[in-house]
Amino acid sequence: MASEQHELAYTWTTVRETPVRELFPGIRLRTLWHGDNGAKACFLEMDANTRWEGVDVHEPGPEEVFVVSGTFNDGERDYPAGSFIHAAAGTTHVPQSTTGCTLFLFYPEG
Repeated sequence: MASEQHELAYTWTTVRETPVRELFPGIRLRTLWHGDNGAKACFLEMDANTRWEGVDVHEPGPEEVFVVSGTFNDGERDYPAGSFIHAAAGTTHVPQSTTGCTLFLFYPEG
């Protein structure tokens, strides 16, 4: 019985198995996980010379970003691979990349 409970505590997938949704030309989102409270984990791929259309507002909660590869720009500064960014609820930015980048995104409150 304990091993069954242990197995149920893990949810996993691979990026390749996760459906892709194109948000804007050259910007693709894969939702890896949804939590019961609205939390979610995503994988975002941005091709070189792409830019979010409009302003990205962090609602209802914060956004956690880890730059997996490439260089991410939030409209003000560059973040190279290995960077971690915490964007508080209510903050905004304009995601873009001249080099292309891959991001891991976590939304603890949806």
